Amino acid sequence: MAVRSYRIALIPGDGVGKEVVPAARQVLEALPLRFDFVELEAGWETFTRTGTALPQRTASAIRGCDGAIFGATQSPSQKVEGYSSPILALRKQLDLYANLRPVVSMPVPGSRFGVDMLIVRENTECLYVRQERLEDDGNTAVAQRVITRRASERIARKAFALARSRAASRKGEHAEGRPRVTIVHKANVLSLTDGLFREACQAAAKEFPDVEVEEQIVDSMIYRMIREPERYDVIVAPNLYGDILSDAAAALVGGLGLAPSANVGDAFTLVEPVHGSAPDIAGKGLANPCATILAAAQLLASLGEGEMAQRVQDAVHAALLDGVWTPDLGGTATTKRMTEAIVEKLQERDKEV
Repeated sequence: MAVRSYRIALIPGDGVGKEVVPAARQVLEALPLRFDFVELEAGWETFTRTGTALPQRTASAIRGCDGAIFGATQSPSQKVEGYSSPILALRKQLDLYANLRPVVSMPVPGSRFGVDMLIVRENTECLYVRQERLEDDGNTAVAQRVITRRASERIARKAFALARSRAASRKGEHAEGRPRVTIVHKANVLSLTDGLFREACQAAAKEFPDVEVEEQIVDSMIYRMIREPERYDVIVAPNLYGDILSDAAAALVGGLGLAPSANVGDAFTLVEPVHGSAPDIAGKGLANPCATILAAAQLLASLGEGEMAQRVQDAVHAALLDGVWTPDLGGTATTKRMTEAIVEKLQERDKEV
């Protein structure tokens, strides 16, 4: 049987992205699949060198790929004329409307037991439309928040469908026997914007009668997620809330070094670690590559390679179980050693098979 070949864009970006993206490539190359990797550039360093954070070549070439792995970008904390986030631009250009962030217990210090939830974040609007203006001679700053029925229903359907498929893959192992989606909002204060998001999600829920539905106000959600994360299955939220919730949730299972994410559209998937460019450790070989490697597993799953995705996830878990930990996890393993340990686990599996 012929082995399918996949054309994958690699965009390291800034800082540790240049270390963790090659690590993910090394793990993919250890699989019995064929890959044609296309190396592209984007990010702050690209902007300072060329005047654009997302070169036209990158934006064009990525469309000819089956998927992409993005590393990290070092965005300035203040406005810089001409600069805009390349990852936000790619999400918009490729219509990657869903950001999927799995939060799963890991065999590392500080990880809570029994956590297996998926945060489904709307990825195209909310405050991330970046429509800001100054008024009152610069003494008042106003940000416009955009919530549409179309985007809200679309992300809700994605969340309900994922809850259903997760339940099917678990074969009824969910504690309460049914998939569950928690709708997160602040409609008690933002009655128009969050009210529309809530209404749209509830309307979409009617198409999935087998999925249990509940609601949580966002501040209460963070509190309850920290207190009892094991009770949650799929969480759906507007862009900003989903971003904050997923970063907070990562602290429950070992930190951002183990937190992958996938930007998903109907025809394309771009994956990335949740962490940033970490300039304090960039170039030192100490970055944790697990988040990016787990993100690569998400990409494999989106390509229909579910078995290979599971292999990668199992290899990461096995390496961590052996105590191969990078400094962020309390260990001494370098990026290189962590990657090698994961590849070794993959090879052990192949020998057993």
